[in-house]
Amino acid sequence: MHPENVRTFRIAIVGAASLRGKDLTQLLEERSFPASDIRLLDDEVVAGTLAEAAGEATFIQLVADESFEGVEFAFFAGRPEFTLRHWPQARRAGAAVVDLSGALVDLPEALPWIPALDSLLPPRAAPRDTQLYFSPPAATLVACTLAAALAPLPVASLSIVFLQPVSERGQSGIEELESQTVNLLSFQPISQTVFDAQVAFNLLERCGAESREDLGCVRGAIRRGVARYLAGRAPLPAVQLIQAPVFYSYGFSAYAVLREPCDPAALERCLAAAGLQIEASGDAAPSNVSVAGEKRISLARVEPDPNTPSGFWVWGAADNVRLTADNALRIAEKLIAS
Repeated sequence: MHPENVRTFRIAIVGAASLRGKDLTQLLEERSFPASDIRLLDDEVVAGTLAEAAGEATFIQLVADESFEGVEFAFFAGRPEFTLRHWPQARRAGAAVVDLSGALVDLPEALPWIPALDSLLPPRAAPRDTQLYFSPPAATLVACTLAAALAPLPVASLSIVFLQPVSERGQSGIEELESQTVNLLSFQPISQTVFDAQVAFNLLERCGAESREDLGCVRGAIRRGVARYLAGRAPLPAVQLIQAPVFYSYGFSAYAVLREPCDPAALERCLAAAGLQIEASGDAAPSNVSVAGEKRISLARVEPDPNTPSGFWVWGAADNVRLTADNALRIAEKLIAS
């Protein structure tokens, strides 16, 4: 419950049955977001499913013309094509739209925003329609954060290799990895409906020809999202993406080359100042398991490359679902505070 003198807001979560939608619903309650009403919306496949919002049982409803009446914040967390069909309805109804589906990465009117980096990078002009926001996906968030953190240093190049979890493909990706793992261990044929390839016990640079999941397109969207957000305010990192046989959380390896000698401790200070969590000496390095449920990006200690002067490696991990949902909610919180 919120005090009577605190303004409350009507919220819509579109794609509420998705992993991001469920996590966002949970975060709204955990952070005591001032919501007077939370509408859970999705397509006909899951409409009518019983869910929970703000501690109360509710049903996921089908998106209709009246779904956004009186809604002040509409979060789009489902499939990109579902977002593209329905975000104009939310805007016409007067709602501020926050997209976490990746659908608006190339839309000029949508403002990409990472509130945690506002104090690290120079401000930029907002598009004319400032009620349309793009909350970048986890890999873009990580790449932008690393680039912004190292911007004060004389960085010659920054490269990041991401190991993508199957949960980026939603529940169907998780179920396919689970099914493939069980069947391979029992020497049974495997289903390849999602990836059109063996993802279990394997690393993929691309999916099969019949898969709807195009890693090249995902890789391109990450690169465009990073370039659009940084927009000359920090050096652009090179990005590579590999499909990994893990259920949740990105693992990533970043390699930075500086133009002049630098103490690893100086890099770690810059990374910590950007809100990155650096593991203490002697602790286990972060992993896709250890970061589950965490809202921060975790890093191991910075290691100099013995063969390259001023070259440094850092390993890290981040919960892909929680990180994206948290950033979207931060956008709404910033808008309320402004």
